[in-house]
Amino acid sequence: MSIAILLEMPVSMDPDKEAIVDGDLRLTLGQVDALVNRAAARITESGAQCVAYVGTGGAAMPVLLFASARAGVPFAPLNYRLTTDALVELIERLPGAVVVADADYAAVAAAAGVPVLDSADFLDVGAASGAEAPAGDVDPDALAVVLFTSGTTSKPKAVEITHANLTSYVMGTVDFASADPADAALICVPPYHIAGVSAALSNLYAGRRAIYLQRFDPAAWLRLVHDEGVTNATVVPTMLDRIIAAYEKDPVELPTLRNLAYGGSKVPQPLVRRTLDLLGDVGLVNAYGLTETSSTIAVLGPDDHREAYGSDDPAIARRLGSVGRAVPGIELQIRDADGTVLGADETGELFIRGPQVSGKYTGIGSVLDAEGWFPTKDIASIDADGYLFIGGRSDDTIIRGGENIAPAEVEDALVEHPQIREVVAIGVADPEWGQAIVAVVVREDGVTEADLDADAVREFARTKLRGSRTPDHVVFRDELPSTATGKILRRVLVDELTPATAE
Repeated sequence: MSIAILLEMPVSMDPDKEAIVDGDLRLTLGQVDALVNRAAARITESGAQCVAYVGTGGAAMPVLLFASARAGVPFAPLNYRLTTDALVELIERLPGAVVVADADYAAVAAAAGVPVLDSADFLDVGAASGAEAPAGDVDPDALAVVLFTSGTTSKPKAVEITHANLTSYVMGTVDFASADPADAALICVPPYHIAGVSAALSNLYAGRRAIYLQRFDPAAWLRLVHDEGVTNATVVPTMLDRIIAAYEKDPVELPTLRNLAYGGSKVPQPLVRRTLDLLGDVGLVNAYGLTETSSTIAVLGPDDHREAYGSDDPAIARRLGSVGRAVPGIELQIRDADGTVLGADETGELFIRGPQVSGKYTGIGSVLDAEGWFPTKDIASIDADGYLFIGGRSDDTIIRGGENIAPAEVEDALVEHPQIREVVAIGVADPEWGQAIVAVVVREDGVTEADLDADAVREFARTKLRGSRTPDHVVFRDELPSTATGKILRRVLVDELTPATAE
């Protein structure tokens, strides 16, 4: 089964239903289908073995995604924020690629020396009238999408995701045509992120209008939610922080917004609580997943959020810091270093199994074990009720004096200080302890060194953490280095602070 069926099914039901809004461009399902057919024919005629896309997304994202599927070639959206050299390197790793680029990135893409097509040409509704898709079946196990990892600690890996992986995810988590007629989803995650791919697939399949905001701005986001009657939205943590800050300064009525999902990286609990206080009628959803798992594998839903926030039971209140429970079709295991499966509340590496899990990389092959389990390299635990808690990447574990310390434990404690906005805990080389704990802190707006210095942070830490887990050093920054999806670039901080020059 090809992912193209996720478009074909809603088109067959109501081709005149508005499906995509991208600025002034408004497309019905029938128009999207025609654009996809024309684009698929052009891809086939080009002889391309892969379609690489360099641009900010919008309507071009679902059109090219479905067109590549109908043409029987994989789709590879690339990070348009990369340097020319970095983009060229990725394109060269895609044999037989044709590049489709937004006008602003055409010159960058052309540097790879491969054919470059203008993405705007694929959105010409008039030219697409009567277009027919290429004939031919697509193997469900064939590649549908290739996504490159961020490569923050090593060379980016090319994750291979099949049609079967993606259709299993969408059909396993979304009921076909289940959305109300007025439902609309606001999509502002970048196209090269797995969330951008899953949003393009799942919203059309559910029958939900997809509203695209290509370049994120919190004020524009709030206006679109209000003006377009948005009911569902997905953001990354940095976006959520900026949205809440903008809302606090200039509240906007959001009567239609029912669900606001966040994910991509860890969200500080104070921000979650602030959001619940300000947007009490909006259901918050914490969605956890990886590129290798075709998007979400665990969800903390609105009822979970409200129950945890309002509970006096420590075990239930603690769930606010979890990523929820596994979605249908997904199995979870926590294993120790020897591969032993651990019990409730025991900490180890998270393993995942299910039909949506790829676990395969170009040039490397599958990393699934003999029983189909994928090693995430995330340190985690699962409580007795199945709630999953992520402690960070195994590579980020701080080993101080022979003791393994999860950065999340330090970060979760310090971020509760009312004058701290963000904090990252890292380990740097230390001759005495092996590694020293460095807390990199961003103060809240308006808070000065006189209000909060390194000694005050350490003093606060001692009230929350064991002595061995109290930061050895504290460094202040105006902001933390991060990717566009809010993932903190820890390696940048480690390199910068080795040897530590902290206070």
